[in-house]
Parts: sequence; C-alpha cells; structure tokens
Amino acid sequence: MSELFNEVDEEVRREQLKKLWDKYSIVFIALMVLVVAAVGGWRGYQYLEARKAAEAGAAFEKAVELSEQDKHADAEAAFAALITKAPSGYRNLARLRMAAEVATRDQPAAAKLYDEIAADRSVGGPEQDLARIRAAQLAMETTTYPNMLQRLEATATAKDSTFRHSARELLALSAWRANDATAARQWLDQIANDGETPPSLRSRAEALQALLPPVAKS
Repeated sequence: MSELFNEVDEEVRREQLKKLWDKYSIVFIALMVLVVAAVGGWRGYQYLEARKAAEAGAAFEKAVELSEQDKHADAEAAFAALITKAPSGYRNLARLRMAAEVATRDQPAAAKLYDEIAADRSVGGPEQDLARIRAAQLAMETTTYPNMLQRLEATATAKDSTFRHSARELLALSAWRANDATAARQWLDQIANDGETPPSLRSRAEALQALLPPVAKS
C-alpha cells in the first residue's frame, strides 16, 4: 500500500513540475541566455582590454626607443598618439614622457604640461607628485622661492609621499638661492631627520648645509 502512495506522490510531483515548466520555461531559458551572454560579453571585454594593453605596451616601448635614439620629434609624436588611444595606465605614462620630450626643445611648455598632469585628479597620486617635481625642476632657474613652496610644500610634508625627499631638496636649493637661510635649514633638517632619505640625497643636503651661514648664538 505504501508503494502505491509513493507512486501517486511521484506522479503528482511530476505533474506539478511539468506545469511549472510549461508556465515558466520561456523565462528560465531567457535567463540562461542572458547569463551566457553576460559571461561571454565579460570574457570578450577582458580579451579586448588585454589586447589594447598589449598593443599600448608595444607602442610605448617603441616610443621610448625613439627617445633613446635622440629622435625626440618622432618620440613626442608617438607619445602624443598614445595619449589619445591608450588605456589609462599607459596614457598617464605617455603624458609624462611626452612632457619630457617637449622639455628638450621648450622647457616652459614642458613645465605647463607637467602642471596639467599634477592638477589632473584622474592621475594617480605618485604620478601627480612626479609631475610636480619635474615642473619645479624646470621652473627652478626662473621662479621664486614662494612659488616653489606653493608647488612643492604638500609633497614635501606628506610622510607617505614617494617624492618627498626630492621636493625637500628642491625647496632647500630654492631657499638657498633666495638667500633665505632659515627656510633652507628647515628643509635640510627634514632631510637629515628622515630615516628613509636616500644616501646620495643626504650627502648633497650635507654639502648644502655646509654652505649656509652659522646660526647666530643668542
């Protein structure tokens, strides 16, 4: 008798499943098609992005080779082309390298390009700091210490900035050129007291420190 009931229950379940399938099969099939299409689309997107990155990497290396061969005009054009079509990582690198190429013929124009990179919030923090350093290096000979301070103070005082050491050195040099021994000493002290200051930069800072007038005794 129990076997008969089991068979009846099984038949009822099959009948219920058939009704559900007849009612919702189109919806189920549509969902499966959407899932397959989404997965395929994502895989296709990943493939295209990887291909773009590979092509941009090859183009970037070619542009670097042109620069190393002193074909600066050709390198500048190659980096400019990358800026218009490369993925964001290579685009930012190309902007930095293009500014460096421009610096070989027009330093003020190159400084302006670096300033634009430094002000662009879509660029990563380290690249922005590097652009600030490069712009300040180009402007050093023609600008004032207050201007250099405006450019570099945030980088020089940020404890986690990769380029804080270079920023401090540039500020110390600018202050020294402006005969502001107090400001120069301030930045040189920060260089000396930072345990992560590179040895070569520390040596240059010590040499500059020796050029400063002695601190007046009270």
